Amino acid sequence: MLEDLKANNRAWSLKKTQVDPNFFKRLENQQSPKYLWIGCSDSRVPANEIVDLDPGELFVHRNVANLAPPQDANYLSVLQFAVDVLKVEHILVVGHYGCGGVAAAVDGKRRGLVDHWLHPIREVHEHHRHDLEAIDGDRAKWDRLVELNVIRQVKNVASDIFVQDAWARGQTLNVHGWVYSLHNGLVNDLGVTVSNFDEVSDRLYDF
Repeated sequence: MLEDLKANNRAWSLKKTQVDPNFFKRLENQQSPKYLWIGCSDSRVPANEIVDLDPGELFVHRNVANLAPPQDANYLSVLQFAVDVLKVEHILVVGHYGCGGVAAAVDGKRRGLVDHWLHPIREVHEHHRHDLEAIDGDRAKWDRLVELNVIRQVKNVASDIFVQDAWARGQTLNVHGWVYSLHNGLVNDLGVTVSNFDEVSDRLYDF
């Protein structure tokens, strides 16, 4: 079973070692990424490929609709390890336009357990209901909600005690909000980067 995937793996490994014979030896000894990617589980959004980074250069956490909920031990474990152990310098919260998770949060249908997971998006939707209702077209509304969700998750990350403690001890750490376009493969920087305590309050107050 899955012989095609195994063959792909062997070809990929061979290609890597042909270009750089010591590639896997370096990976085996350490990982030292500068970036933590918090993204959506959508199979069309491959983190390393989007920013053209090799294994070992990007620490990745993915879940449905790229959430960073303060109650999720999985996310928090990744965040603490990235900040305290790996000493990443950049945390990228990356959503994507056309996100099915964001749409599912507000389309009124019931899907089971995932409805609980997506509850924070419904809160974002309610908080910004007036602005969203002023936008023509469901797709445009959902894409704006994708952006608002990313900004809210940036605020969650930047408000977390692990990030706050890192800033308090003078560690360089920047939290960014991006949205990836499936249409053209480009990322849209939402311009909400925060690098210290004050910027969280100044830039993300209304989220």
